[in-house]
Amino acid sequence: MKAKWGALMTDGRGKIGGHVASKNKSGAYLRTKVTPINRQSTAQSNIRARLTQVSQAFRGLTPARVLAWNNAVSDFKKSNIFGDSVMLSGAQLYQRLNNNLLCINHAVITDPPLPNSVATMGVLTLTGAKGTPALTLVFSTPIAVSESVKLYATAGVSNGKSFVKSEYRLLDILTSADVTPANILAAYVAKFGAIPAAGQQVFVKAVNVSNTTGVEGQALSASCVIAA
Repeated sequence: MKAKWGALMTDGRGKIGGHVASKNKSGAYLRTKVTPINRQSTAQSNIRARLTQVSQAFRGLTPARVLAWNNAVSDFKKSNIFGDSVMLSGAQLYQRLNNNLLCINHAVITDPPLPNSVATMGVLTLTGAKGTPALTLVFSTPIAVSESVKLYATAGVSNGKSFVKSEYRLLDILTSADVTPANILAAYVAKFGAIPAAGQQVFVKAVNVSNTTGVEGQALSASCVIAA
C-alpha cells in the first residue's frame, strides 16, 4: 500500500491486509479486498508471457546498457497516484517502454531513447446501438505514421456510472491506416461477445504510443449509452 502522510495519513492507495485504500469523487475510502478469479484467459497469458520476456531481456543486457538505462530515468519522470513526481528504476523504464512496443507489435529497444512528444487522437466521440449492432469511434486528430494507439473498452456498465478504471480491457491496436470514423464493432464483439443491452453504457480509452520509443501520450476517454 502507498500512503501519504501529514499530521496523520492524508491519503492512501493499494492493499493492506484484507483491505484496499482508494479514492473517488466523494473522497478517500477503505473497502474489503476482493480477490478476482484468475480465468487464465489468452489475454492474461499473453500479458504474463510479455512481462517475462521483457524482464529476462533486461537481465541479459550488458553492464554498459544497464547503466545507460539507470542514467536515463531522470528524463522519464512520472506522476504517481498522488500527483507527485517520481522516477522509475532503469529496469522499470526498460520494461515500461518495451512492454508498450511489444503490445503495439513493434521491436523492442536495447538502448534508452530520448524523450519524444506523442500526440493524442484529439476529441473522441463514441456512438453505439443494439438493434442494428453498431459501435463507432470518431476522433479529431489522425493517427500519425510514427505512432499506434492502444484502444481499451469496457463491457456494458450502468448508465449512471461516471468513472471506470479496472473495467478497461485492451480492445485493439489502431494505426495510421485506421481513419475516422472507425468501426470498432467487430473488435468489441470479439472481446466481449456482443453489444450491451440498450440503455447500458460503454467506455473507451485511447493511448497513443510511439512506434520507435514506446513512449505513451496522454490517455483520452469517451463513453456512450447504447441506443435501442
